[in-house]
Amino acid sequence: MLDELLGRAELKERIEELEDENHHLQRQLEAESERRSDAVSDKQAAEERVNRLEDRITELEDRVDQQDATTEVDREPRRTESLRGDRLDQVLSRLESVTTGPEGALSAAVTDADAGLPDAVTAAAGDCAQVVRGAAPTIYYTDDAGLVSVGLRPPIMPEAFTEWAGSFRLDREWFQPTGRLVFAVVRADVCAVGVYEDGDRTAFEGFESTVKSDHSKGGFSQDRFERIRDEQIDEHLDESADLIESQIDGADPDRVILTGEQAVVGELAELADHTASTDAGGDPEDAIEHGFTDFWTTRLVGI
Repeated sequence: MLDELLGRAELKERIEELEDENHHLQRQLEAESERRSDAVSDKQAAEERVNRLEDRITELEDRVDQQDATTEVDREPRRTESLRGDRLDQVLSRLESVTTGPEGALSAAVTDADAGLPDAVTAAAGDCAQVVRGAAPTIYYTDDAGLVSVGLRPPIMPEAFTEWAGSFRLDREWFQPTGRLVFAVVRADVCAVGVYEDGDRTAFEGFESTVKSDHSKGGFSQDRFERIRDEQIDEHLDESADLIESQIDGADPDRVILTGEQAVVGELAELADHTASTDAGGDPEDAIEHGFTDFWTTRLVGI
């Protein structure tokens, strides 16, 4: 009665209402805190799982890299062979006979392995890419079914190229003495020059020069001996150049190939389309037969 008279009853009711509302808000706050705590725990658990998965991926990638490195080191050519004459012709004919669907045959001239393999070669060769690098300079032939995988190092290496087509890119001029050519072997004391039609010799000229090879203990000094020898070699090279030029003028060849001692070949290189060193010895006739066979040899590497 007194509370009603003093107006406290209404205040007490308001207090009770506020206490109930405060209790409700506290329950909401506790529930929200629990939800946030659960969210933080879920986030932490997810982050831990992501970290474990990333560590596992890194571990597996390292294992794959190690296996690839080991595989590359252990890979060796399936076989190697020196091809010439009829055997070379048979191998080239087989490669020429291969036909695939569009862009099913890869031909790639790898001229400089230090510069890295073309992406197409690396992908096609797979774990045998190291073998291709080791065979360079080479022309790598393979198909999308993996039935063919071989590297050929021809006597005349073309410029670098990579080509997917329906058949292999193969030019006989890289491998065989097609057409008319002048072929010469020059040593410090021997010059041999032949004219060839599709590999058959139709003309030949050669000569030997007297060039001092040993210095006797008496007579004249070492310096004078070397000067005389150099003069004899220079004279021999001048005569060799004259003979080669005369054969070129008379034959009007498709190509001129010069082989012989490396230092000597360098002096006459401007006369030729292609040069190579050879250890062909003997008289001019023997030298040109040996040098011709040596030059027109293709190295096969099974990959």
